[in-house]
Amino acid sequence: MSSTPVHPRQNHLLAAIPEVEWKRFAPYLAPVHLGLGNVIYESGTDQPFVYFPTDSIVSLLYVMEDGASAEIAIVGNEGLVGISLFMGGGTTPNRAVVQSGGQAFRMRAQHVRDEFVLAGPVQQLFLRYTQALLTQMGQTAVCNRHHTVDQQLCRWLLMSLDRLPSDELVMTQELIANMLGVRREGVTEAAGKLQRAGVIRYNRGRIRVIDRPRLEGMACECYEVVRKEFVRLLP
Repeated sequence: MSSTPVHPRQNHLLAAIPEVEWKRFAPYLAPVHLGLGNVIYESGTDQPFVYFPTDSIVSLLYVMEDGASAEIAIVGNEGLVGISLFMGGGTTPNRAVVQSGGQAFRMRAQHVRDEFVLAGPVQQLFLRYTQALLTQMGQTAVCNRHHTVDQQLCRWLLMSLDRLPSDELVMTQELIANMLGVRREGVTEAAGKLQRAGVIRYNRGRIRVIDRPRLEGMACECYEVVRKEFVRLLP
């Protein structure tokens, strides 16, 4: 667990809340540590909290009846986990697993709903974030269907890096394969290509990106589509 103090406004969504609304919102936020691999939501269950990551990443997974899963989106310091809890759903339709351990702030879903129904700046901000997240989900589905494992891995690494304060990920190839919904051998081969090309360095579950421009050049257009939509809606 990191000993470095964190502030709620390290989450970009919380940082965008105007001061008047922030004074109502902030007292209900509580810091929490999210450990790598922890499941914070299960599909279809009632959830009491909405999470705002600061230096952690949460993966949203769709889980099949046979236990197979695939990632539909990731959430880091740009957003929140639990949009269905204030959009009227009451439960989450997917599993939320911590992809990169770190800090977050959480708030009881009822407090978020209370602010949301006021139809003020917070509602507008959260609706724009929801639109950006839906774009990411749709683009991820397209990417998984039409692009190679190599391209998917590049997109996934870039999106993860955008949500972390460093250029290093702590992640096993098996976990990456589960996130992408592909065979581990495919991820091993794709990661090997990137390492031999001098784009990443991989050792004992740690992935360090050493040539980001080349990584961006090797990724499919899906990364840029999602990035631009987040910038457009949440500048």
